[in-house]
Amino acid sequence: MNRMLLPVLAVVSLIGTDAAFAADTPHNVILFVPDGLRALSVTPETAPTMAAIRDQGVNFKNSHSIFPTFTMTNASALATGHSPGDTGVFSNKIYTGYKVAPAADSMAPDLENDAVLGDIDAHMGGNLLDETAVVEAARQAGLSTALVGKLGPTLVFDHMDRSGNGTIVIDDATGTAKGIPLSAEITTAMTAAQLPLTAPSRGVNSDLGDMKTPGTQFANVIQQNYFADVASKVVLPLLKSRNKPFVMVFWSRDPDGTQHNQGDSLGKLEPGINGPTSKLAIKNADDDLARLRATLDQLGLAATTDIVVAADHGFSTVSKQSKTSPAARGHYADTPQGLLPPGFLALDLASALGLPLYDVNDKYARVLAEHHPIAGSALIGDDVANPDLVVATNGNSDLIYLPRHDKQIAARAVAALLKQDYVSGIFVDGRLGKIPGTLPLSAIGLDGKAVTPMPAIVVNFASISTGCAEPVMCSASIADAPQQQGQGYHGGLNRAETMNFIAAIGPDFKAGFVDPAPVSNADVGRTLAQLLGLSITPKGNLIGRVMTEALPGGAVPPSTSGTLVSAPAANGLATTLAFQRVGATRYLDAAGFPGRTVGLPAARVTASR
Repeated sequence: MNRMLLPVLAVVSLIGTDAAFAADTPHNVILFVPDGLRALSVTPETAPTMAAIRDQGVNFKNSHSIFPTFTMTNASALATGHSPGDTGVFSNKIYTGYKVAPAADSMAPDLENDAVLGDIDAHMGGNLLDETAVVEAARQAGLSTALVGKLGPTLVFDHMDRSGNGTIVIDDATGTAKGIPLSAEITTAMTAAQLPLTAPSRGVNSDLGDMKTPGTQFANVIQQNYFADVASKVVLPLLKSRNKPFVMVFWSRDPDGTQHNQGDSLGKLEPGINGPTSKLAIKNADDDLARLRATLDQLGLAATTDIVVAADHGFSTVSKQSKTSPAARGHYADTPQGLLPPGFLALDLASALGLPLYDVNDKYARVLAEHHPIAGSALIGDDVANPDLVVATNGNSDLIYLPRHDKQIAARAVAALLKQDYVSGIFVDGRLGKIPGTLPLSAIGLDGKAVTPMPAIVVNFASISTGCAEPVMCSASIADAPQQQGQGYHGGLNRAETMNFIAAIGPDFKAGFVDPAPVSNADVGRTLAQLLGLSITPKGNLIGRVMTEALPGGAVPPSTSGTLVSAPAANGLATTLAFQRVGATRYLDAAGFPGRTVGLPAARVTASR
């Protein structure tokens, strides 16, 4: 059956009858996502607007990003309330099983691209998430809807309607052939406000630098000023004029984009992402939120609008150090001698398995000696058309796919990974059998009903504290990425990257409340639907909970904590997972090999495999 043909009312409806809706109209909702914001970096000095929302509204102090702690994974969780095992968005880059035309025929495309999302939607039965996103549901239910901000995650909240006549979509691709078109209504309003119909680029903020040249020292101010202008001068006034409830998502690229590229720490782990440029990026995001709040006041909407602030993930400083990696002993034109090059995981696996390596982002050309895959991702095997492994390189964790589901190859790959000092925790598809030293994908919410190919092996990379009082604020993690040592990345299962910032304020939230219970971005997605009065029928079971304790009259739910430890490998390494639980909902604190992951305590076995 084509799920796209199901009647809308079978998928989403407003809670209650039309009469009940009229008598108890939901409040407006704004979801503000400060991409890559660490919870402990928010203070009255660094981010006064976000600190005020946290302190005057609800402080979700026990917050959790969804693992893998990447933007698109968490965008799908915020949008649907589901973990990646259901949505299929296992990382920013996934193996699709076919050549994606808008990504230059790559089979491991970057999902932060509107055209790529549309292409994968078309190849995955019409909806790659296979779940109804909350903004899509709100639009179908007759609410006004708008999405503003960073390319990729912004569109995920309503990626099905690409006409531009339903949900307002303004992102990096606006005004280009690859973007969602602007409706006549929005075009007229933006023209009247003297705003360009094409979004500006990031300019100097996109300067990554190289091994000899520092990256940017500028926050993403110009582009985000444009988005804030559009939101405050066009979108919010228009939503008010429609005289019905609305939901708007504003996805701030900062501090993430600047932390990735910052040039304060070239080649050094300190100050890393704690330098002045990263602080400018935090202020930039906070300034945008302040503008939105001021606009709500000016329009008389503050009293009827809930604001939820939820970062997608935390962050770490990039480390490129390894004493065991053959790739680190190679010579590359763009990598300092002795450090890990981009694509080191694919290089090391191909070497260990004695198989050739092909670059999925270079027309599947073979990767020659003293070279690495351009963006890291690669096919491994004698037959490019039928590879043994596919490595989707992402950052502080990587995905490995086995298109032929070969158990022997899986065991050999795990054995090779267990020898590398940059690895801290391995998770394996349960259908491959019990492999000592690993935990199953089901333990971390990656084994569900996703329609995209499921990875066979997920590799978490090692992280350390550089010695500050709060280890989560000075974490340095191995990153399989083009960034240089000293820049920033995320994606790992350490507490520095699972601890995101979540806070909320508004008529539907308690005031001055500190929530001690664990919460996650999937919970935020579920709570957004609750605030908007939407009833969305899920397909998968890997779903978050409504954060009822933050709502008036809600009680804090009981929670527990535990540790899951694998059977040890021959060298004694055992993947260890520290988690919390509310009912059946599991929250991932940290995982890996004790001593190699920030935030992972000494193993205490409460369950084993």
